Amino acid sequence: MALAVVSAGVLRATLPVELRIRDARWLFPVVVLILLAALIVGDPGRIDRDKPWLRWMTTALIGVITLANAAAAVRLVVSIVDVSPFTTDAKVLLASGGAIWLTNVIAFGLWYWALDRGGPAARAQGTGSPPALVFPEMKNEEHVGPGWTPMFVDYFHFSFATATAFSPTDVSAIRPWMKLLLMAEEAVSLIVALLVVARAVNILK
Repeated sequence: MALAVVSAGVLRATLPVELRIRDARWLFPVVVLILLAALIVGDPGRIDRDKPWLRWMTTALIGVITLANAAAAVRLVVSIVDVSPFTTDAKVLLASGGAIWLTNVIAFGLWYWALDRGGPAARAQGTGSPPALVFPEMKNEEHVGPGWTPMFVDYFHFSFATATAFSPTDVSAIRPWMKLLLMAEEAVSLIVALLVVARAVNILK
């Protein structure tokens, strides 16, 4: 999870200035690292301390990543429609679109990880609410052993598959709010992918 958060900060720093807050290239990574450091200090090692302030801090961290990336995605769409100068370079355009798309995957992977069954601490303690996502391992305990619980990599893979296929794959969303969250990720991925690829193909022609 920590590596995913750091990766989101690095991806953000690589975006063109047109897709970021001007003169604040390192503001987002610094804010993200401060929030991440607070979480690590508050719950070092395995995340299993179910404290209100840790939950709020986690929500704030993921929220910052999500909102910043959503703003970059909107700027990218507007820039493509307005044919801004930086969108005439296919390499810059594809790199920007790829960074936004991957950050979107990371952000939603974090949301799934933070919200499913009450969050990572509740899952670790076995006190979580009923699942919003049903993984294949839950139905095939003979392959993973009893009491299996998903780790962050499982949610990240699910998020990647959802963003790539624009639909759930082997994992089932069984709660309405989770289905809406999936729709949001699919919509962002679809719009960014279609517009960036279409514009890049047009440039390369």
